[in-house]
Amino acid sequence: MISFSSFPMREELTRAISDLGFETPTPIQQKVIPTLLTEPADIIGLAQTGTGKTAAYGLPLLHHTDLEAGYVQALVLSPTRELCMQIQEEMTKYGAHMDDLRITAVYGGVPIMGQIREVRARPQIIVATPGRLIDLLERKAISLEHVQYVVLDEADEMLNMGFREDIELILKSTPEREFTWLFSATMSNEVRGIAKRFMQEWKEYSVAAANVTNENIDHQYYVANHHNRFETLKRLLDFTPGIYGIIFTRTKQDCQEVSEKLMKMGYHVSPLHGDMDQKMRSKVMERFKAKSLQAIVATDVAARGIDVNDITHVINYELPDDPEVYTHRSGRTARAGKSGICMSIVSPKQISNIRQIEKLVRQKFHKSDIPDGADVVRKRIVFYMEQIATAQPVADFATLFQDTIHEQFVDMDKDDLIRRLIWLQLKDTIDSYQNSEDLNAGFERGRETGRGGRFARIFINIGEKDGLNPARLVQFITESTDMEANLIERVTVKELSSFFNVPSDAAPFLIEQLSQKKYKSRKIRLEETDAKGGGTYEGNRGGDDGGRFKPKPSARFSGDPKSYGSRDGGGSSYKPKKTRY
Repeated sequence: MISFSSFPMREELTRAISDLGFETPTPIQQKVIPTLLTEPADIIGLAQTGTGKTAAYGLPLLHHTDLEAGYVQALVLSPTRELCMQIQEEMTKYGAHMDDLRITAVYGGVPIMGQIREVRARPQIIVATPGRLIDLLERKAISLEHVQYVVLDEADEMLNMGFREDIELILKSTPEREFTWLFSATMSNEVRGIAKRFMQEWKEYSVAAANVTNENIDHQYYVANHHNRFETLKRLLDFTPGIYGIIFTRTKQDCQEVSEKLMKMGYHVSPLHGDMDQKMRSKVMERFKAKSLQAIVATDVAARGIDVNDITHVINYELPDDPEVYTHRSGRTARAGKSGICMSIVSPKQISNIRQIEKLVRQKFHKSDIPDGADVVRKRIVFYMEQIATAQPVADFATLFQDTIHEQFVDMDKDDLIRRLIWLQLKDTIDSYQNSEDLNAGFERGRETGRGGRFARIFINIGEKDGLNPARLVQFITESTDMEANLIERVTVKELSSFFNVPSDAAPFLIEQLSQKKYKSRKIRLEETDAKGGGTYEGNRGGDDGGRFKPKPSARFSGDPKSYGSRDGGGSSYKPKKTRY
């Protein structure tokens, strides 16, 4: 078995690696380090997040560093401030026994003058984000003229963030560059373009599949209607006491909104996204690493700098557009040989996306039911009882207060005391789930016909002249809002307008969502009409449905009434199926 001690590194590095407790290199380290130590060359390393890329290039960089030189010899570019700081921290640990080693990190979000002073102290290695490095170059505060080694870490992410021109300018500013080491999770056309333009004949090392087939990750998905995502997230958090995880959102706005709503409800979470200043982001990470936060709500870019081994859960509030991004997210859990769970909240239309990701990670995903109120309360009772059973009060506590405690409860039997303790701890949870609705989407639960129930009749300003028939109108609605087709009834398509029924509590959500859309460049307008408006579609008007349109009987609209209106509530009186315990 290959070990770090077998690598021909300078003695100071071998000693530092031993101090850190590292013994066996990861696959990417085994492939890359021997070549970069003995026969440096241009290379491309394809490996997922969490596979040890920093040591793969960091140890060879330190091995070749001339500690007596007073100029920058190596440059490492990374996409985010967090990753930049993490790289500097790790490389400093590797070089702990190298006297006179100076590694400086430069990144945005902090005053530039302090970094200018650090750069003028003549570090041998610079770790930088592209934007801040360009600022320093334009101020003539840094020189890259003698740089021999350039590392592009997370190259695909830098290109996705729009840093292509910055990277090209930086590489042009390193005239004495001998070697370029490019590390990426994927080999996109843009990554290959950078390689062809700025690298000599390169060697390629790929271990991309090593992370995506981590058998210690349990991949789960929960099917909920789109507008029930937040309620589903909240329920999953309540059902998972003791969670220590990351909740991924697609956008910074979602990140901020989801975290604010959770914090107002008493959850110990915090956002982490690119619009936060560096001081705040560092504070969030300190709290997360200290486990004073049960979870952080993060965007993909901001999460690139997170390196924590004990994360128990990753929750995809929304699936990423790129299936490969899923592997980056899920790879945050089940590190260092531990197990982990990756939960994804998906709409019924996204089941096909799950199948695509299954092929990529080569694992079967488990469809799980969104827990009902009784499940949540039962799980939290068991968790609290375990906390009581394993608690170890300090000796002084029992000595000082034993008599007081005994006097208070001497006439209360043990079972009654336990019931009171649990009720006191969990009464808010019990109250909130007393009449909880079923959030599972589809026909599997809460099946019931909608006929005879409360419906709203909706007018929409598109019709036959827009090329619509009932089937096409239903398709447009479902694709634009994630509403299920079985909830849309009595569809009537006229020449210039159309009418249809939806559950009355879904109407505000539907109108809000569709009013932001266009159909063939025509701005959509909707309004609720009286129950008789529009009539019923009877004849064959040339549509491809062959005549009268007959949707399937409607399942109960199993959403949270508060979520159909504006983001901050509004709701109505619609009462979905209840769960009692």
